[in-house]
Amino acid sequence: MKTIDLAQLESPAQIREADISDLRNLAEQIRRQIVETVAVNGGHLASSLGAVELAIALHYVFNTPTDKLIWDVGHQGYAHKLLTGRAKSFSTLRKQGGLSGFLRRSESEYDVFGAGHAGTSISAALGLAIARDLKGANYKVVAVIGDGSMTCGLPFEGLNNAGHLGTDLLVVLNDNEMSISENVGALAKYLNMLVQSRFYNKSKEEAYALVKRAPARDKIIRLVHRLEESTKGLILPSIFFEDLGFRYIGPVDGHDLEELIKTFRRVREWRGPILVHAITKKGKGYREAEGDAIFWHSPPTFKVETGETKKSSALTYTHVYGRTLVELAETDERVVAITAAMATGTGLVEFAEKFPNRFFDVGIAEAHAVTSAAGMALEGLRPFVTIYSTFLQRAFDSIVHDVALQKLPVVFAMDRAGFVGFDGPTHHGLLDIAYLRIIPNMVVMAPKDEAELRDMMFTAKNYMDGPIAFRYPRASVSGADISRPPRELPIGKAELIKEGRSPVCLISFGHIYENVVAASEILAAEGIDASIINARFVKPLDMEMLAWAAAHHDFLFSIEEGCLAGGFGSAVNEAFIASGIQRRCHIFAVPDLFIEHGEQSWQQDIAGLSPQKIAERVRAVVARGVHASVTAPTHPHLTQLSV
Repeated sequence: MKTIDLAQLESPAQIREADISDLRNLAEQIRRQIVETVAVNGGHLASSLGAVELAIALHYVFNTPTDKLIWDVGHQGYAHKLLTGRAKSFSTLRKQGGLSGFLRRSESEYDVFGAGHAGTSISAALGLAIARDLKGANYKVVAVIGDGSMTCGLPFEGLNNAGHLGTDLLVVLNDNEMSISENVGALAKYLNMLVQSRFYNKSKEEAYALVKRAPARDKIIRLVHRLEESTKGLILPSIFFEDLGFRYIGPVDGHDLEELIKTFRRVREWRGPILVHAITKKGKGYREAEGDAIFWHSPPTFKVETGETKKSSALTYTHVYGRTLVELAETDERVVAITAAMATGTGLVEFAEKFPNRFFDVGIAEAHAVTSAAGMALEGLRPFVTIYSTFLQRAFDSIVHDVALQKLPVVFAMDRAGFVGFDGPTHHGLLDIAYLRIIPNMVVMAPKDEAELRDMMFTAKNYMDGPIAFRYPRASVSGADISRPPRELPIGKAELIKEGRSPVCLISFGHIYENVVAASEILAAEGIDASIINARFVKPLDMEMLAWAAAHHDFLFSIEEGCLAGGFGSAVNEAFIASGIQRRCHIFAVPDLFIEHGEQSWQQDIAGLSPQKIAERVRAVVARGVHASVTAPTHPHLTQLSV
C-alpha cells in the first residue's frame, strides 16, 4: 500500500488496509505533527505522545465511529484528533476559534464523550454499552483510561458495576506510571507488580490457547480455571481486575503496533467485560519529553530541535501562594499541604521538598483530599487543600458534609479561579463563588492582588471557627509589595479604595480589581469620578460598607470574574433585600454560558469584564438613569444574555 500521508487523512477508514510498516510511518508523522504544533501553541505533549500507537491500533481494529471509542481526560487525545479528519486544522489547536485541546462532541462525531476531567471514561462507556444492549444494537464500546486516572474513585465504581452487569465492554488501561506528576498510592504499586508478572499472564494465555484445541475442551477449561484460581495466589497476591469480573489481558507493549493489533483483534470477538493493560512511555518519541515527563506534560512553547523552552520570568499568583505557604509552615508546624495530583501546577514543589512529611499528594482524588483534611483538622493540624477551582467542584459533597457541617477549620485554596485561557471551558474556575457561598459555616474571600493573597493565607491559617476559602487566578502578579510580612484581615471587612465625587460606586471582588481600576480611569476621563470598594469577602459581606455605598451613590456596580447566578453580585442584592435597603446593584459577572478557549483578555471581553466593557456598561446605565439591577453586555457574541 502507498504510504499514508497524514495531511491527506480524512478518516480512520483510510488506514485499515495499511500494513505494519505504513502504520509505523504514520505514527512517526503523528508524533512529529504533535510536537511541532504544541511547540507553537502549547498543550498537553507527553501524554499524547505516549498514546499514538494505541490510537492507531484502536482505530485500525475497531469500526469507528460506529464502534464507540471513549478517551479519558483528553490529554491522550491528540493522535485521535489527527486520525479522525482534523489533521488539516490541527495547527489551530488551542487557538482562539480553533480545535479544542480536549475532546468535544461538537467538534467531531468521533469524540463520543467530552473529556476534560479525569476518571469519567469507564462510567460513560458502560452507559453507552447498556443503551446499546437495550436498543438491540450491535457495536463495540471501548474506554481508554490512564493509570493516573485510576486514582479517582469513579473508575472503580464503573468497574464494579460493569463487572456485575457482565455486558460487553473493553477497557484499555494506558499505563505510563504517571499522572501529571509521578503516580502515588497502592494502585501504582499494584500495577507495577502486574508489569513484573508478564510470565504469569503470558503463560495463562498460552495455556488457554492450547486447551482450546484439545478434545473435551470445555471440561478441561473449567478444570484449568479452578487450578488457576487455587494457585495464582502463589504467584500474584490477586488478579484484582479479574476479581471484579473483568477478563484481564496483559501487560502488552503499548508501542508495538503488531502486538496491539493482534490483541485488539482477539478481544474484539470476546464477550463480557475485558481489560487490556498496555504499557506506554509518556513522551515517547521526543527525547526531551521522555527524559522529563513531568515538565513536558504541558510545557511552555519551545524550539523543537533543541527543546529550549520560552519560559516566562513573570511571577504568578501560584508562585506567590507556594512561597507564602512555605513561610507559614516554617513558623507553624501545624500547616500541612494537600493536593490532588497537582503539586507542580499548584506551586507546591518547594513545600514538598522542604516539608515532605507535611505534604500529601492524594492522586486524582479530590473528595478524599477534602475528607482526609477534615480528619487532620480534628487533630489540630491546619490543612491547606490546594486544588484548581474547577476540580474542587468534584468534592462538593465532602466540603458540605465532612467539613462545613462539622465546622472544621480546613483551608481551601482555589488556584485557576476565573478564566484560564486556552484550556477552555472544562478548566475555567467560574463557579466556586456560587457553590461555596451557599454552604453554612463557610468563609469565602478573594484578594485584589498578590499582597492581599498573602494576607488572606495568613488570615486563613489563624481562623479556627470553621472552613475558610480563597480564590486566585492563573495570572501574573500585579506588582504589589509582597516584601512585608502578611497580616491578618478582619473577617468580613471590605476596603474603601477611593471615595469618588460622582453617584457611581464600583464594588470589586477578587483579581478583577485591576480591570475595575482601569475602567475607573476611563470613566474619570469622561467626568465620572467613581468610588471603588475592594469587597474582599463574599461571605460574610461587609454590610456596613454596603450600606454606606447605597446611601451615598445612585448607581452601584458589582464586578466579579465568576458566574452571574449566585455569585458576589447576587449576594449583595440578597443582602439589600434582607436589610430593607432600597437600592439595587447592577451585576457585572460571567453570563450563563460556557466561554470558549482563547486569550484570557478576550474571554473577559466576551463576558463584558474588560476595562473597556466595564466602562461602556457603566456609562450606558448612568446615561439611562436606570437604578434597577439588570443590564446587558453589548458584545456581539452575547445575543441572548442578561447580566
